[in-house]
Amino acid sequence: MASISNEPEREHRDEEETGANEDEDTGAQVAPIVRLEEVAVTTGEEDEDTILDLKSKLYRFDKDGSQWKERGAGTVKFLKHRVSGKIRLVMRQSKTLKICANHLVRSGMSVQEHAGNDKSCVWHARDFSDGELKDELFCIRFASVENCKAFMQKFKEVAESEEEKEESKDASDTAGLLEKLTVEEKKTEEKPAAKAEEKEKSEAVEEKKTEESVPST
Repeated sequence: MASISNEPEREHRDEEETGANEDEDTGAQVAPIVRLEEVAVTTGEEDEDTILDLKSKLYRFDKDGSQWKERGAGTVKFLKHRVSGKIRLVMRQSKTLKICANHLVRSGMSVQEHAGNDKSCVWHARDFSDGELKDELFCIRFASVENCKAFMQKFKEVAESEEEKEESKDASDTAGLLEKLTVEEKKTEEKPAAKAEEKEKSEAVEEKKTEESVPST
């Protein structure tokens, strides 16, 4: 009963205070005591372009407890670095912006649908969200099947692209090594030929000297 009777009194008091404030309003502008200035916030994503951006909820598998634990709800992104071309997966919690996933998408990585839930998928990664590399098993859940499929498709595309880059680099490195060996082999073959030519010239000179030294009869 006390709480019910106090509520009207509070409303009446608010009306009186409002009225008093209106009577006292002189139109004067009061400068704020503290002036807040805009502060530039650095996220570490300034040199990257977003190629996928989806709202989701992330979980990690706790090996000790043998259970899934929530990491946070927010936005998961695939970010491509403008210089190196490397693509990483980053997820931040929506309110605190705390990073709950941060790892490169590398060749050989795979993602698959979580058993019994077509809105979720799982993958392994070497994650750096806690400031050190850790092997993690992640599970991510989306609001729709379409978003889950879009995430999985982009994940697979990036992993396959990285694999193609590595194969291309290996082929280029191999070609460069073979070319280097071929050039060195060619130089090795040229050296004996040059020595033989010099020897022939030397013998010809000696022979000429011998002929010139023989007295004529």
